[in-house]
Amino acid sequence: MGILKGKAALGMSMIDFLFLCILVPPFTSVTFMVSGSQVGVPKNESADGFIAPDINSYGHSFMLISYLVFSSLYNETDTHGVTEIFGREYDVESERQKGVEEFYRLQHINQTYDFVKKMIEEYKKLDKMEMSIWECCELLNEVVDDSDPDLDEPQIQHLLQSAEAIRKDYPDQDWLHLTALIHDLGKILLLPSFGQLPQWAVVGDTFPVGCAFDEKNIHHKYFKDNPDCKLPAYSTKNGIYTEGCGLENVTMSWGHDEYMYMVS
Repeated sequence: MGILKGKAALGMSMIDFLFLCILVPPFTSVTFMVSGSQVGVPKNESADGFIAPDINSYGHSFMLISYLVFSSLYNETDTHGVTEIFGREYDVESERQKGVEEFYRLQHINQTYDFVKKMIEEYKKLDKMEMSIWECCELLNEVVDDSDPDLDEPQIQHLLQSAEAIRKDYPDQDWLHLTALIHDLGKILLLPSFGQLPQWAVVGDTFPVGCAFDEKNIHHKYFKDNPDCKLPAYSTKNGIYTEGCGLENVTMSWGHDEYMYMVS
């Protein structure tokens, strides 16, 4: 479960986390000092000639981002430092902070193992609609993500900004431009044609269900009211899973990431 705990500390969804990892190829290693120990992190040049810019279009250093990803995976840094660098701060006062916290309260209470299994059975039929990628993008003109403390604009703007920023940084990696464009398309689950699910069932960070909820999850305190916390089978560190079972065998909370995984 170590990789899941590291992902949660970054304050992002699973697809966002994997998308970030795409930006960190198997580079050669450089050493940083973290909490008194040495941690190897990637350089910005790989053996196959893929060169990462010093900073991306948002002004973030790929070297620092890589360090934060890997140090978090190995529990070598704290959540505050990571959210500070990534610009996601869930605990400070802001115009949207109270709404975001209320979102996570509802999400943490309602995302149970049984609920997730029910959603998987319903949506794996893939019987809602057929459309082009761009038609799907346009539907996100009607969607705002209540879990995002930074952005209260329609999600189509987020898709286009992400794709353009990646195209600027990696002009020759057209597959990556497309990945940035489509990574949040699953948020159409908020719309009537796709079930009009509540925000807590579509957006926000993802986490494993069927086991104890890790304390590194954002607003962890609200999990105490999740019914699964009262079931012994789901209340241990590994829960229904075995150590080292692999991410493909872990059931994650339901949302736009899991839906896009099904569609793709």
